[in-house]
Amino acid sequence: MKLALNGLFSIRISAPALPGKFAGCLDTRRGIGSLNVVMGNKLSVLAGDFLLSRACVALASLKNTEVVSLLAKVVEHLVTGETMQMTTTSDQRYSMEHYMQKTYYKTASLISNSCKAIAILAGQTAEVAMLAFDYRKNVGLAFQLIDDVLDFTGTSASLGKGSLSDICHGIVTAPMLFAMEEFPQLRAIVDEGFENPKNIDLALEYLGKSRGIQRTRELAVKHANLAAAAIDSLPQNDDEEVKKSRRALIDLTHRVITRTK
Repeated sequence: MKLALNGLFSIRISAPALPGKFAGCLDTRRGIGSLNVVMGNKLSVLAGDFLLSRACVALASLKNTEVVSLLAKVVEHLVTGETMQMTTTSDQRYSMEHYMQKTYYKTASLISNSCKAIAILAGQTAEVAMLAFDYRKNVGLAFQLIDDVLDFTGTSASLGKGSLSDICHGIVTAPMLFAMEEFPQLRAIVDEGFENPKNIDLALEYLGKSRGIQRTRELAVKHANLAAAAIDSLPQNDDEEVKKSRRALIDLTHRVITRTK
């Protein structure tokens, strides 16, 4: 199981950089040069194929069809999420529902389904497995929402990528979507694109006047609270180590929404 998850996590880390760079996007991920910049596009694709094949072999060794099905769906979600980002229609681009679905596919599906798979392999009930899924799904969504905030409020050094990288590449995230609800004219600026630096300044001006950043943080807190509630809903257990682990999982929900990088 560990080998299977390692392979899938490696694919998750690599996946956004590959199509992004081919389309002329990011050169770095988490402060490190993206593989396709360092090694070239062809080797990057082959590396992804290799990791996927290793993960598939490891999954087959588990001999658990439910877990194999779960993690196969993760691969489908990763590809779907990247495709959604690259091929959105105008209406989808400005839809919060579409944005959250894409975020689940790209960010939350892998870890949430992995947590569910671990619960299944550990012989837990279907209810506990779903609570594990809900916990990590909501942590993943909260993490990405804060990531979207930090793209506007953080620095390149702290983020490991260029700040404002999403908006500069035409990716509309939650802060801008919320800002557009208050200032519909912002949509025309985004449609025009950001080759002109004045458009970036104007968009940021509207964002600063709006509650876009605040509402995104509030949505992240909502998902963090849902994650903590999933842990609180687990069956009672008096074992001190179990209690300690649960406190750590709840603490993680706070760390996700208060992080600065």
